[in-house]
Amino acid sequence: MSYGFLNWFVKSKNLLTEDGKNVEIWSFNHRNDDNLLSEWATHFREMYSEDELLDEYRKGTGLSRANYLLNMIFPDRTDGFGPATRAGDFAELLVADFLEFLQGYWIPRVRYDDKATRNSSTQGSDVVGIKIQKSDEFSKNDELLVFEVKAQFSGNSAKPRLQDAVNDSNKDVTRVGEFLNYTKRRFIRSGKLDEKNIIERFQNISDKPYIEKFGAAALFDKSIFDEHLISETDCSEHSEHDKLTLLVFSGQGMMALVHSLYERAANEA
Repeated sequence: MSYGFLNWFVKSKNLLTEDGKNVEIWSFNHRNDDNLLSEWATHFREMYSEDELLDEYRKGTGLSRANYLLNMIFPDRTDGFGPATRAGDFAELLVADFLEFLQGYWIPRVRYDDKATRNSSTQGSDVVGIKIQKSDEFSKNDELLVFEVKAQFSGNSAKPRLQDAVNDSNKDVTRVGEFLNYTKRRFIRSGKLDEKNIIERFQNISDKPYIEKFGAAALFDKSIFDEHLISETDCSEHSEHDKLTLLVFSGQGMMALVHSLYERAANEA
């Protein structure tokens, strides 16, 4: 799969925060391209449920593939916290794809395929990325990157979502260990021992040093994107201020895109 939708990421500019941190501003210039949207929808769907297991999962429900996904797996389009969860999951997955396919990180994909409640966000670190310098040995230059992601795709004016992401990123400094433990256990249960060994490498930074980085990302609809509000972000209280990366993405009609991608992912299953 070529993931042609990645070409819709376009670097726009850089801004500085209140405390002088650099913020990369990116546009997500999505288009109504059926081939690329279908390709993306397949990738997106498999973050929640592998296609090869879908029929086994839905057995006994009496539901078609599409209805099973829309009613049992994907966050709901209208009910309760469903729309907010859709926006949040979409934002996290978009940042994960950006980091993996454009920045060269390996992203353990374990947050969405085992949800107990579809209309709530998974707790813990939003996106964790890993870079290993050499496949056959560990290096002190190996990287662990932990991103907090916030989104706002509706409303009359922008909220300080980058500031919210920075503030919550402070929690990642202590809770990333829980994510690594959970992820390793998932890989052990599924027999993915190579992946398990990679995760294990990052569980004890004292004995096996590596580079640890943190990040905060905010995603907006272009109709409410506010550069001035982004520039008012203050990272000075972040405990890992010097290790913090800041990203902002915006695009036109983002909530409509979110809904259309979920619908396409279900209907083309």
